[in-house]
Amino acid sequence: MKGKSNTPLTSSPKLFNLQFRFFNVLCCFILFVCGLSFGVVLSFHLKNVSFDLHITQSPLTLRSAPSPPSVNSTTGMSRTGRVGLTGFLEPPDIMHDMDDTELLWRASITPRIAQYPFDRVPKVAFLFLTKGPVLLAPLWEQFFKGHQGLYSIYVHSDPSFEPSEPNGSVFYGRRIPSKEVEWGRVNMIEAERRLLANALLDFSNQRFVLLSESCIPLFNFSIVYSYLINSSQTFVESYDLAGPAGSGRYSQRMSPFITLDQWRKGAQWFEIDRDLAVEVVSDQTCFPVFQQQCKDPCYADEHYLSTFVTMKFGKKNSNRTLTWVDWSKGGPHPTKFLRTGVTVEFLEKLRNGSQCNYNGENTSICHLFARKFMPDAMNRLLKFAPIVMQFH
Repeated sequence: MKGKSNTPLTSSPKLFNLQFRFFNVLCCFILFVCGLSFGVVLSFHLKNVSFDLHITQSPLTLRSAPSPPSVNSTTGMSRTGRVGLTGFLEPPDIMHDMDDTELLWRASITPRIAQYPFDRVPKVAFLFLTKGPVLLAPLWEQFFKGHQGLYSIYVHSDPSFEPSEPNGSVFYGRRIPSKEVEWGRVNMIEAERRLLANALLDFSNQRFVLLSESCIPLFNFSIVYSYLINSSQTFVESYDLAGPAGSGRYSQRMSPFITLDQWRKGAQWFEIDRDLAVEVVSDQTCFPVFQQQCKDPCYADEHYLSTFVTMKFGKKNSNRTLTWVDWSKGGPHPTKFLRTGVTVEFLEKLRNGSQCNYNGENTSICHLFARKFMPDAMNRLLKFAPIVMQFH
């Protein structure tokens, strides 16, 4: 027919194929660009995310170790602060948040090298086990006056007691985290160990004295300090007593850890050195037996330390207490001293009325403290202290 082209349509399929291939290449390029962009964005994002790698392996959970702080090799300083001995030696705040298990563990840590790599002035730690306030605090204030840096004070009182010492008192802020204590029960020993443990956190404390709220000093601070710091022995009263108030309190259930021939009795009020204090807070053999088996009428406060020290550290112990008390009237409690009982003659008798051994020599100074003095005796004690005790 005229008007119609007879040229074959051979070019159309080739054009279609070229267009198809171009479209595929374009799609691949777009996908590549999108993927590359996504990868770059994701990599920058992941740089700001920290991962904790957990590998579970019963019964332990292992974590990747944190990177150590960078340290300047020239100054030895880290970005987180100086790493040195000062921070380790600094005792924690007295009202810390450690429980008894944590406290005893930390207090049991002790150097194996005897020489100290820093200047150390040995101190005496005065441990007051009280129900409430230290009743004779004004007398003790006079005793400690002018001797800062040579003593530390720690007070364990009933948790319900609210301290009210004035800001300038030596007892201000010296109460440790405390728990309830019952007379004659094993929790009284727990309180003593708590006091010792807190005092051990101060590496300068060398000697440790347990006192009650009714105790008084019989000599001035200089004499007491010299007597304790220079002593070659510890002062824990320990003796073997037959009868219901002594060996009769022993339980066969304590065997084989504690036997009847090891059982001892003695005054609760002790004075010990740092080595023995560490042993007391670290005791995992004798003390658990007392916790489990020392029930009424055992009276753990009269037997635990005397038994423990005799069993393991008897050679270094004097077997006497430095705290005088009058048991002459009999009964479970000692004589109480009121105002009328306090005279110059009476105090002089307590100071020099005995004979004992000190560092291998005889001496008439056998007691440094005395109890039980009542608050109404305060005025006479303050009056006689400058004369008799020679307080300065």
